[in-house]
Formats: sequence, structure tokens, C-alpha cells
Amino acid sequence: MGTSALIMMVTVQVLVTIITFSFFWKVLRTPPKPEPDSYSGNDDIDERQPE
Repeated sequence: MGTSALIMMVTVQVLVTIITFSFFWKVLRTPPKPEPDSYSGNDDIDERQPE
């Protein structure tokens, strides 16, 4: 393997590693979205059912 190929290989590996960690960091720093309340349509119904 020539010198130019080694330089290109190391450069590409470093760039891929940096991009991977930047996306990983972005995923960790993004706040979670609030989950929808599946029972919000039933808020006016009394929870106790008549027996």
C-alpha cells in the first residue's frame, strides 16, 4: 500500500468516526417528544363505572 492510499484510508476513517459520533451526540442531546395521551378523548368520562 502506497503512502497516498494510507493517508486517504486514515482520513476517511477519521471522517466517518467524527460524523458517527456527531450524530450519536445529537441523538443523545435531543429532548424526547411528549407522547400523546391515548385517553385524552375520555377525560369527560367518569373513571368509576356503575356496577
